[in-house]
Amino acid sequence: MTLVLSRRRLLSTAVAGGCAALAPALPRSVLAAAPAAFPAAGDAVRLTVDRRTLEVNGKAASVFGIRQPDGTHGLTLDPGRRFLVDLANRAGEETIIHWHGQTPPYVQDGVADMNRPTIGDGRSVRYDFVPRTGTHWMHSHHGLQEQQLMAAPLVVRGEDDLRADEQEVTILLHDFTFRDPAEILASLGGASGGMGHGGHGAATTHGAMDHGAMNHGSMAHGNGHDMAGMAGMAGGMAMDLNDVDYDAYLANDHTLADPEVLRVERGGRVRLRVINGATTTAFHLDLGRLTGQVIAADGNPVRPVAGNRFGISMGQRLDIRLTLPAEGGAFPILALREGAVQRTGIILATPGAAVEKIAVTGQAATDALDLSLERQLAATMPLPSRAADLTRRMRLTGSMSPYVWSLDGLTFGAHRPLLVRQGQRVELTFENASMMAHPMHLHGHHFQVVAIDGHPVAGAVRDTVLVPMMGSVTVAFDADNPGRWPLHCHNLLHMATGMMTEVVYEGFV
Repeated sequence: MTLVLSRRRLLSTAVAGGCAALAPALPRSVLAAAPAAFPAAGDAVRLTVDRRTLEVNGKAASVFGIRQPDGTHGLTLDPGRRFLVDLANRAGEETIIHWHGQTPPYVQDGVADMNRPTIGDGRSVRYDFVPRTGTHWMHSHHGLQEQQLMAAPLVVRGEDDLRADEQEVTILLHDFTFRDPAEILASLGGASGGMGHGGHGAATTHGAMDHGAMNHGSMAHGNGHDMAGMAGMAGGMAMDLNDVDYDAYLANDHTLADPEVLRVERGGRVRLRVINGATTTAFHLDLGRLTGQVIAADGNPVRPVAGNRFGISMGQRLDIRLTLPAEGGAFPILALREGAVQRTGIILATPGAAVEKIAVTGQAATDALDLSLERQLAATMPLPSRAADLTRRMRLTGSMSPYVWSLDGLTFGAHRPLLVRQGQRVELTFENASMMAHPMHLHGHHFQVVAIDGHPVAGAVRDTVLVPMMGSVTVAFDADNPGRWPLHCHNLLHMATGMMTEVVYEGFV
């Protein structure tokens, strides 16, 4: 059965699925956003969420996949193509897929709530909207399925991409475990069951966003502490870089014991589209003997920044342009685990080049990610200059013991949404009062980084920004996409224990 994302079908499905008849009527803005009619089914791309077997370190594992009928993981769209997708769930359990980096109408974002049910096993849903160009990805936004590799690339090419004389190479990074993700979360002291489930009054289970149980007051204005004060509050708390030691770290489903080797031309130009799809792991991208230029962040073009090592946190994407030497060779592109020795990656090799074995660990642990790259990035298409209509501060809070993560001391379900009106320019400052870094992701919008640690910058436009421990980052966005939009840490285990709120437009309360 195929479900069409319209108001009438959504509400009837929610009631039939036991989601409570109290689901509020959707505002007219949502009804206007939903397509009135759809092209024939043959015009749509079919994606299927299912189970597959992956061999990791010589051992078979059952994981998820999001694949086209020919086995292609994820989706690449050429210029002018709509995002017209029939998504079929054959995973054996309910799910929902979020189109990370896209800015669709609210009902098509791929997050379950009282207006948007999950997709039951054996059912299908059609999505139809104008896509946003760039390097993006798709992943489950239900429970802990993302940890089980329910993720895939989502690349939308622009006209300039087709004209460029370069080879595209997409790299999707993962952290992998043979263990049940719920067991891992429980071993940390966190409650299993998905985002919003856990302490401090969280009202949801299995990843569903239960808007009917929320307190819809206005968001806290902050408590007036500057970052130095927060550091003092932290006292003797120890810095923590990694919650979990994983069994393996993957690049396009491979470890360095059996890496993917991609053939490239001598002297050719390559565009790396790197996606950090890891659950809790940040990486340093190491280009080895090559020097590259970052030309896009989270799918948005930036002024080129040259280097051979770049940080990438969970949920973020970087496009890096390389020019290979005329003499050719084999060139490892490595992702080094933050604060550790483990690594993964792929190998670019010209014809006839000898490919040597690469150790899965380096000789020394890497440093913590910082904002040195973020400070250098500058959008080529920044937001129009205007004063903010709404400014807010949000503290990133929580601890390893108990394992509960929150925003302004509140977990999801007891949270206070950020209330906005359409047309407003919003400035939001994230102040990290914890001893872990947090990559903060906003659905339905892209924001510009406008200050780091209180110092103004004309930074990148992106959808996920890293906020280092005891640091602050200010972002600005235009409220131009009405709905209820999740705002959360993209460390899945932090989100699962409560580190999420919402940006809610007037009329959607």
